[in-house]
Amino acid sequence: MQFNFDKIIERTGTNSVKYDLRDIIFKKPDVVPMWVADMDFETPEFIRDAVIKRAEHPIYGYSFRDDAYYQSIIGWIEMLHGWKTEKDWLIFTPGIVPAVNFAVLAFTNPGDKIIVQPPVYFPFFTAVEKHNRILVHNQLQKNDTSYQIDFELLEEQAKDAKMIILSNPHNPVGRAWSVDELLKIGDICLKNSVLIVSDEIHADLVLPGNKHNVMANLTEKIADITITMHAASKTFNLAGLATSTVIISNEDLRKTYQTFVQNLHIEMGNVFGKIATQAAFEHGWAWRIQMLEYVNQNVDLVCHFFAEKLPRIKVYKPEATYMIWIDFSRLGLKDEILKEKMIFEAGVGLNAGIDFGPGGSQFMRMNVACPRETVITALEKIDAVFHNL
Repeated sequence: MQFNFDKIIERTGTNSVKYDLRDIIFKKPDVVPMWVADMDFETPEFIRDAVIKRAEHPIYGYSFRDDAYYQSIIGWIEMLHGWKTEKDWLIFTPGIVPAVNFAVLAFTNPGDKIIVQPPVYFPFFTAVEKHNRILVHNQLQKNDTSYQIDFELLEEQAKDAKMIILSNPHNPVGRAWSVDELLKIGDICLKNSVLIVSDEIHADLVLPGNKHNVMANLTEKIADITITMHAASKTFNLAGLATSTVIISNEDLRKTYQTFVQNLHIEMGNVFGKIATQAAFEHGWAWRIQMLEYVNQNVDLVCHFFAEKLPRIKVYKPEATYMIWIDFSRLGLKDEILKEKMIFEAGVGLNAGIDFGPGGSQFMRMNVACPRETVITALEKIDAVFHNL
């Protein structure tokens, strides 16, 4: 079956964060919104059909996740990533960001040091600082084509840290970390008794020619200190259903985490998140492949456009995710000026790079999980403003 990713879906008026909050976020209600990380592709019909079928039952009472739900996750992860998990390892949480916060609260104490690798997904910062832990920046190092981990610095920082929050694949720089890179992180953490929280929400969004490596699937010792976070939400456009999975093979860690979640009484979730997740993992193989091919074409379009039309603006081509990390630094614009030009002159709404922490200044993040027409419109608007700078 061929799926139509060119279809324009009107999202205004649906309480969409991406569209209906433009006036608040950008102070301009008609920007082309390419910021928050959800898709403008319609959620696949096989998922909608499953949700509608359940919605037709007239009672939406308390429900539980049955064996078929867990087996859909186990089967998907093994088939796609070669990682054999067990039902007992899987813990429900209402989203990855809450899951990261739960891990911080369950396994560290106020005053403990937690390492992150900026420029990185900014809720990692608040997950540490809002709970009175100490944020430690292991800033990624960029070269002409990609980003690398500063392992020498990480060796020093890990000596008195309790946890590292890993973005794997990395958002926003788009790295799909290699086995060697992850093994180095794992070895450092093992040597220093640092717990690894591996956010793998973008695991299923590795672009053609690249591979996702599951941190906890490298060695048994690394698995023993790793908490893995996974969800269907980014891959199948289900973020509004607040359903994700934390996977912990170490029994002691799992019991601690499970108790924390149960004590908050949030393990119930919602009936439609369960239905949608199961449908996605049981029927979503072909849709995912076609979606990634389409996104990859959007990525190539953006890379070629900037290289030909705006060569002073550098694009870091992602290995994974549908986000593109773009370097405007050679234009010499301060962050606020860059942001104002993009919004009020170009009329395009991107994420300001400075929000992603150290290394983000004079960058912006672009979401290309949208119809090609939207990408072309945004690029033309950007070119009209930045061409002569």
